[in-house]
Amino acid sequence: MAESKEKWMALVNPHAGTGKGEKDWGKIYDLLYKSGIKFDFVFTKHREHALALTTKFIKKGFRKFMVVGGDGTLNEVVNGFFIQKTVPADELLLAMIPVGTGNDWCRTFDIPFKYKKAVKLIKGENIFTQDVGRVTYYSGSSIKRRYFVNVAGMGYDAIVAAKTNKDKEQGRGGALTYLKNLLSSLLFYKYSDTEINIKDTGEICKCKMFSLSVGIGKYNGGGMMQLPEAIPDDGLFDITLVEKIGKFTVIKEIKNLYDGSFVNHKKVRTLRGKSITVKSVPEVNLEVDGESLGHSPFEFEIIRKGLRIVTP
Repeated sequence: MAESKEKWMALVNPHAGTGKGEKDWGKIYDLLYKSGIKFDFVFTKHREHALALTTKFIKKGFRKFMVVGGDGTLNEVVNGFFIQKTVPADELLLAMIPVGTGNDWCRTFDIPFKYKKAVKLIKGENIFTQDVGRVTYYSGSSIKRRYFVNVAGMGYDAIVAAKTNKDKEQGRGGALTYLKNLLSSLLFYKYSDTEINIKDTGEICKCKMFSLSVGIGKYNGGGMMQLPEAIPDDGLFDITLVEKIGKFTVIKEIKNLYDGSFVNHKKVRTLRGKSITVKSVPEVNLEVDGESLGHSPFEFEIIRKGLRIVTP
């Protein structure tokens, strides 16, 4: 047990990056071994497997976890941290070697995409403590809960994420796939009458909603800066609301998604808060950290400085 506390457990998703996880693992293993980092590793086999493995290895004494995968694998490990009851989540440590298609969480923290630099970063073990989001949502008539460390997207964002996830399952992925789905989904999209209640400030927004992002990190969708002012340890969610907007305007604004300047458009509002509820008619779907989940209504709460991570 004492030995496990000093070792890293590497959770390797072989399917991440449309097979890049499996293809590059030998190279990553060699870099880890040569760096002198003590580690064990295990491959994930199916959806939610990383979550189950995380809780299992925490019980076995591991306290340091390394994700070799993408944002979805990272999200599962984080949820493993928060649903287990063996130790408080803030006694655990998380690091990442990005091999996914989006790697949006890494972009906020400047975690390098080059394996050699990512391994060097883990060896240095510089620790930062970030906020964590918790969302309550519905799957049919069942109430569910999920933790997230980057961005939750609703409305149009969630539709695009769902299509992109289907493409990933068929071996197609990457920022271009997301962009293709962003454009192709415009044709049939219906706006929702939405009420956003920021409970800690008392601010209420009612509008026809195109998309809504609630997040801790800045990036989503493979490098789109949807929350350009987000600070991951300020104890607040950043919120970007896009109200009903012309579909040709969406196409014109795509380039501005990558530098965050789209938030200056008159149909875009930016807000902040700790506790948020969202109701929509008709219901809107949800994605968190790129993982497609259920539908509205939603309730968001923030856990201030809830997760210890390795960063530059």
